[in-house]
Amino acid sequence: MKLIRIALLAGFTLISSCSILPKPEPFEMYRLPSAQSNASASHGTPQRWSLRLSKFQSSEALNSPNIAVIPQGDVISHYKGSRWSDPAPVLVRNRLLDGFQHDGRVPLLSTDDSIFQTDLELGGSLQAFQTEYQGTNASVVVRLDALLVRSYDQRLLASRRFEVRQPISDVQVPAVVAGFGQANDQLTAQVVNWAVEQGQRLAPPPRP
Repeated sequence: MKLIRIALLAGFTLISSCSILPKPEPFEMYRLPSAQSNASASHGTPQRWSLRLSKFQSSEALNSPNIAVIPQGDVISHYKGSRWSDPAPVLVRNRLLDGFQHDGRVPLLSTDDSIFQTDLELGGSLQAFQTEYQGTNASVVVRLDALLVRSYDQRLLASRRFEVRQPISDVQVPAVVAGFGQANDQLTAQVVNWAVEQGQRLAPPPRP
C-alpha cells in the first residue's frame, strides 16, 4: 500500500507540474504584401541568359521570422505576437523572383533551392530589414548589398548597394507590414532593372 501511495503521489505531482507549464504565446503570421500585380510588366526584349536567385546572407537578428524593429540607438527588438511567414532573406529572395517573373525580361529563372545550372547568380547580403525610429518618426528600412556572379567560375561581375526608406505614419503592426511591402516593391524594381542591365552587358553568349 505504501508503494501505491508513493506512485499515486508521484502521478499527481507530475500532472500538477504539467498544468503550470507556460502556454505558447499566440502570434499573427504575416506574408510580405506586394502591389506589383497592379503594375504594368516590362515589354523589353527577353534575354537568353539564365539567372539563379540565392538566399541572401544576413545577421542572426534578421535571419528569423521575427519582425525586427530598432526603437532607439542600436537596440534590435521585434514586434511581440507577430511573425513573418519566412525569415527575411527568404522573403526578399522570393519577392525578387516574383519581380523578375512579372518583369518578363529574364524568363529563365531558378533559385538556390534547385540544382539547375545557370549563366549568372544574384546573391549578396541583407544588411537591414527593419523598422527604425528617429524620435517620433518611423520608417521601414531595407538595405541590400547585391552581387552578380558568373556561375561556372564564381567570378564576381558586378555589385551595388540598394537602400529604401519607407516612412510610416501608423506604427501598428498591420500598417508596418504594409510599409515593408511598399519598401520591397521599390527595392525589387531597382534590383531587377540593375540586374537586367548588367546581365545584358556581362552574361556569356548562349551555347549553340
